[in-house]
Amino acid sequence: MMHRYRSFFATNAVGILLAALVAVGTPATAQVRAAGLPDFTELYDKQGPAVVAIDVTQKIRRSRGMELSEDDPFYEFFRRFGQIPHPRGGPERELEQQSVGSGFVISSDGYLITNAHVVDGADEVNVKLTDKREFKAKVVGVDKRTDIALLKIEAKDLPKVTIGDPDKLKVGEWVVAIGKPFGLENTMTAGIVSAKGRDLPQENLVPFIQTDAAVNPGNSGGPLFNLKGEVVGINSMIFSRTGGYMGLSFAIPIDIAMNTVAQLKEKGRVTRGRIGVQITEVSKETAESFGLPKPAGALVNAVEKGGPAEKGGVEAGDIIVKVDGREVKTSSELPRIITVVKPGTKVTLTVWRKGAQRDIVVTVAEIKEEAPTPTRRGGPAPKEKAKPNRMGLSLIDLTDEQKKELDLKNGVLIEDISGPVRGNVQPGDVILAIVSRGQTTDAKSAEQVNALLSKLEKGASVTLRLKRGEQEFFATLKINNGE
Repeated sequence: MMHRYRSFFATNAVGILLAALVAVGTPATAQVRAAGLPDFTELYDKQGPAVVAIDVTQKIRRSRGMELSEDDPFYEFFRRFGQIPHPRGGPERELEQQSVGSGFVISSDGYLITNAHVVDGADEVNVKLTDKREFKAKVVGVDKRTDIALLKIEAKDLPKVTIGDPDKLKVGEWVVAIGKPFGLENTMTAGIVSAKGRDLPQENLVPFIQTDAAVNPGNSGGPLFNLKGEVVGINSMIFSRTGGYMGLSFAIPIDIAMNTVAQLKEKGRVTRGRIGVQITEVSKETAESFGLPKPAGALVNAVEKGGPAEKGGVEAGDIIVKVDGREVKTSSELPRIITVVKPGTKVTLTVWRKGAQRDIVVTVAEIKEEAPTPTRRGGPAPKEKAKPNRMGLSLIDLTDEQKKELDLKNGVLIEDISGPVRGNVQPGDVILAIVSRGQTTDAKSAEQVNALLSKLEKGASVTLRLKRGEQEFFATLKINNGE
């Protein structure tokens, strides 16, 4: 379970460093490794003073009414299960709820960074320095999409951190976390970089740095240092089944954070770029269907009508492989590249279309929060069921009424699915086109689609362009052994 140190358990650090050295290769190599064990004392002395403890107070209202007294014999029973009853109705009283987090100073005049979830809903934010001075902090701005918050305290000549370059981090490199896990101020833990560019659910704008440095509730918002004493990340979340450290900690790369901070400082909010496309990952089988030499890029499922991509000439079925010459290795990289582009800027998209690359110039627009799109199924199924084809799909032609309802000129309805069909297809989907060997063919009839599939060799990959409700997307399947 992923815990982000806010409503769950905040990310953070407490622990004892266990260094295990395995002798590999010659004895000389082992000696060099043993001699190379890092000493973190100097780093702690120099960088520790720039790390702050954050205490957050949030006022909540609870019903008083028939609330159990602590003297009640059932009070302890309910307390153990976190279920102290507060009946509805009756007069209310105001209570204070407190939580802790970490942060660090980025400028000597009092600007600090922490996680957005640390100060979310806060009525009061207090910052405590290592020299025991305490300040009330002003929340300058918050960006929940990257989980970054910028704070300001009225102080001068503060010790500040040095910002590093997370792109230069290597997997296996030592890193150090300093923070306030479980309220224990100025706690240092160490580990290595376990992975880079980690994609996490619901976090598509941040390529997380994964480490095994001990991080626990209270470390949220604290810095992750490299051995040079430079901040390379902000400890933000952990993967845990207990709410505590289990060896998987995740940090926001500092360059992502500083880009957010610059905008929060300038205008109090963050603007992001968008081009108006829905995308999906390019698998090995999908690349084969489209004739792409290797699985890379972002497959365009749909293009927003009147959006920047459509105006530029991007089409559904294009695979975006580069943005201004920068390779798009995975679909998750595309939104990260585009969102940091200033709205109004022109970018050149290199797309793969019909077996060749072409460049398309698109003017980036500003991203807006979109309301969820309601979904609906295709039209009613006919009375007679069609026989399944070699892929286990029972296909029928759309009626004129269904075409009108779905606003389609052509398409073939998947009436039923039989057998172990692997892929994102389900009854009610409408096949709009078939992509195979780099060629795209519009689906005009069930007979035509079945005939096309029957000509493909066993084991070949085929990609279907589908319509499901209001969404259009691609799904890649493999031809099975049937005929």
